[in-house]
Amino acid sequence: MNQTNDEKSVALRASFKRAVMVIVSLFILALVLLYIDIIFGDSLYSFTDVMDVIASRAPSGITFVIGELRLPRALTAFACGALFGMAGASFQRLLHNPLASPDIIGITEGANTAAVFGIVVLGISGLELSAFAIVGGLTTAIVVALLTFHHGFAPQRLVLVGIAIGAMLNAIGSWMLIRADQWDIQSASRWLTGSLADSDWTYVIITMITLAIGLIAVMPLSRQLDMLRLGDDVAAGLGVKVGLSRAAIVIIAVLMLSIATSAVGPIAFVSFLAGPIAVRLIHSGSSAIATSGLVGSCLVLGSDVIAQHATGTQFPVGVVTSVIGGPVLVVLMYFSMRKESQL
Repeated sequence: MNQTNDEKSVALRASFKRAVMVIVSLFILALVLLYIDIIFGDSLYSFTDVMDVIASRAPSGITFVIGELRLPRALTAFACGALFGMAGASFQRLLHNPLASPDIIGITEGANTAAVFGIVVLGISGLELSAFAIVGGLTTAIVVALLTFHHGFAPQRLVLVGIAIGAMLNAIGSWMLIRADQWDIQSASRWLTGSLADSDWTYVIITMITLAIGLIAVMPLSRQLDMLRLGDDVAAGLGVKVGLSRAAIVIIAVLMLSIATSAVGPIAFVSFLAGPIAVRLIHSGSSAIATSGLVGSCLVLGSDVIAQHATGTQFPVGVVTSVIGGPVLVVLMYFSMRKESQL
């Protein structure tokens, strides 16, 4: 018995060390990508230039390029990538499906349809459009919750209701785009693809505050997420308030996803891939919420660097994540099926 306990203790220490090493490595990678995203462009700037801008010592030209264009864009990419990753991992753990996506329960479609309505019908943009998208995402989440949780929580019912609501909202959005003029179609298409082009310090403040609140709120719930995968009865026996914990996780994840989507649009595959990649990196059965957030930041920052500098033409960041996400999804599904076949 003592030998078994010692083996478990060694395994836990090794798992903890690996998790810490992965988190530190991902954080360093995110900082490197953040720095690259700031200094590269039509003009190449140094670390000293960036520090001078932060200290308000740089010339006005450099201050504008770095302080008003590149730095807000890079920080928004970091924050929104983390929000997408954390929200995706939370939903995947809640639905007991590592290859599930929060998009399938209709929240992103609700934000998208509200944004298209705001652009095409109301002619709004900027913060007004972002607020409208947040309201659309939250309203959709409430509708899905009312239709799903009436007779208790069932992941399969949540997915089916979400797919149905999402399909209906996509049809409404497509109908509005068909009737829109070409300028509104261009604006809506750029937003629906996922773009960092409109990032400014207001979005940085909003997304960073949301990220801080999300971390503070989600991290204490991550252990309860891990227990919920054992089943409601077992989790309740371990002291988890099942209904309250599940509702709190859903509310926090919906807020993170809605606010990130309102800032940069629905950047494809980030919520979908961040969780599975994080779990494979740390080799743990935990929910890996923080690790998923860092993976999401790295995905968005890296994709933004590619979108801006890999070719002579700049692309919306959502185009790059879509191109990268497809092959990565195939690889993850291959390893998942291989693991299941070995059990």
